[in-house]
Amino acid sequence: MFALIQAAGWPIWFLLAASVVAVTIIVERLLYLRPARIAPPTLLAEALDVARQGPVSDEVIAQLEQNSPLGRVLAAGMRNLGTPREAMRDAIEEAGRAAAHALERYLTALGTVATLAPLLGLFGTVVGMIELFGAQEITGADPLKVAHGISVALYNTAFGLAVAMPALLFHRHFHAQVDSLVLDMEQQALQFVDRMAGR
Repeated sequence: MFALIQAAGWPIWFLLAASVVAVTIIVERLLYLRPARIAPPTLLAEALDVARQGPVSDEVIAQLEQNSPLGRVLAAGMRNLGTPREAMRDAIEEAGRAAAHALERYLTALGTVATLAPLLGLFGTVVGMIELFGAQEITGADPLKVAHGISVALYNTAFGLAVAMPALLFHRHFHAQVDSLVLDMEQQALQFVDRMAGR
């Protein structure tokens, strides 16, 4: 592996750093954006049961907030029980926007890596070509320098694409997953408002 890095030259270090960032974000988002963690399937029914039993204590609302992003949205509605429907809905929408923002965390960085990696690869290619042309002398070209310039150019191009393609794939996948999760939370929050508003 170290021999490959040496053959690719110093520009490869930027791509290695970008790949570490991409892998870290992908693993973190895969673990965080699980549907059961974002919107537990029984949470709405449990929240409705608690809300129907009478006044809800601040401690119960705080526990609901810490449960999940959906819990934070439902807790905002629970805090506004007994208020007009529009007030409850506004509170839930505000909490929903904050939850959606948390779901999209790090996706901008992943998109930046997906965009930047091919450019870093191109930069490495240019550096390799400069080394290639720098190997030309009056007496002829040094074969070792020519080979090194070609390897720098090709390795960086290939590695830039190898970093960019999975980063772009996961970036789009996570955006679609976030949209689906946000829609699910919105629907459950609206059910909570419909059942509890004006009770």
